[in-house]
Amino acid sequence: MAKKNRQFEVDGKSINLYNFKEEDYLSLTDIAKQADDEPRFVIRNWLSTQKTIAYLGEWEMIHNSDFNRAGFRTVKEEFFDRPYSLTPKKWLEATNGKGIISKSGRYNGGTYAHKDIAINFCYWLSPTFQIYLIKEFQRLKELESKERKDALEWDVRRLLSKVNYKIQTDAIKKNLIPSHIKENIKGFYYASEADILNVAMFGMTAKEWNNSNAKTKGNLRDNATPEQLLVLANLETHNAEFIKDGLSQDERVEKLNEIAIYQMRLLVNIDL
Repeated sequence: MAKKNRQFEVDGKSINLYNFKEEDYLSLTDIAKQADDEPRFVIRNWLSTQKTIAYLGEWEMIHNSDFNRAGFRTVKEEFFDRPYSLTPKKWLEATNGKGIISKSGRYNGGTYAHKDIAINFCYWLSPTFQIYLIKEFQRLKELESKERKDALEWDVRRLLSKVNYKIQTDAIKKNLIPSHIKENIKGFYYASEADILNVAMFGMTAKEWNNSNAKTKGNLRDNATPEQLLVLANLETHNAEFIKDGLSQDERVEKLNEIAIYQMRLLVNIDL
């Protein structure tokens, strides 16, 4: 999900960006400040042109199934007959438009417009500023796309690791834990098995890692690379099979370490 409120800079000026119903809306108020200290008058002047009204009507008819076309015709006929100062509020009340919205708030309130309309407004205000805005907006979206991709990749691998860990713990329960053992003792088996994987993958237990990284935020696996997490997920599946086969901890550590070394050598030489 996109962040609701963000900012990006255009030619040294901060522009607020608001995500509304999965669409990006740019602050016309911030953009208008580039031309005047009273941005509401700049926005009114832009709205009060025949080209703007015609453009807004066409945009709404394409993108807004609830657009009040009768109200739009009334606005257009009245304005074309006798031009007047059209405000965002009057436009929204008459047409039920969704391309322009008003947002309250001390720091990011004001008039916002869908990115298509905001770019049209920029061209009317300053073609040069419009070019800068498009360039910076595209750069922001590319950065956000990369961040989402990286976060998704990390989350998928963490989820895979957790799913396979559940497979492993089920195998421990069925093959290593006597049925009569007390519930509060079972955790020791799980902790021991988790450290088998840690030793096979990282060469140390979780406690040893914590002692060596006391000032580092998170635990050993929180600081693992995506490649290490992927191998860990595979090791958990292998360990579950080794447990079912009755291998001792020493035997499993040795086999898991061999698998970890082999898989890591493969992963560091390919582009994930």
